[in-house]
Amino acid sequence: MKVVTWSLQMLERPLAPARPFPEGARLERATGIGPEYARFLYGLVGGPWRWTDRLHWSREQWAEELAVPGTEFHVLYAEGVPRGYVQLYPQPGGDGGTDVEIRYFGLAEEALGRGFGGRLLEHGIQAAWTLPERFDLPAVARVWVHTCSLDGPAALANYRARGLVVYKTEETEEQVPEEPLGAWCSTGGPVPR
Repeated sequence: MKVVTWSLQMLERPLAPARPFPEGARLERATGIGPEYARFLYGLVGGPWRWTDRLHWSREQWAEELAVPGTEFHVLYAEGVPRGYVQLYPQPGGDGGTDVEIRYFGLAEEALGRGFGGRLLEHGIQAAWTLPERFDLPAVARVWVHTCSLDGPAALANYRARGLVVYKTEETEEQVPEEPLGAWCSTGGPVPR
């Protein structure tokens, strides 16, 4: 399947604060996240959109990524259960600063269309710019993300609406499932190979 990938970036912290969530929703920084919960969030959000590249990761691979200093998860809850998340992943930048990748971002199917997506991304962007306040990292020089044609149809527009700008577009041929696996399969059910 032909897959289009857009890389977007933000070079300055936004001036406007993140909007509050609708009543009954809350965002929590998950300070004790382990490989099992990280994989669950990945499958919950990505199952409907063909996120499959990490479903076959070992527990050690998940643990290794989570151990990178400054890696952070922010989990959106509504009705007492997770409805979305943002994973931040810092990397050394070319200018001595920190580049923070929004490694994964998205909502569970039950949260779509409820006014959460833009707000969750705004909070994730603010958290990315303030990562050095919580970790021993150089100042943030850039926040970036990539999205592709396998993601939800509103993803690219949401990133652009929050001030991220496309700096690279790539087209590749990739082997992906004809249909999304769904959250059930992606969060622990049998994964087809």
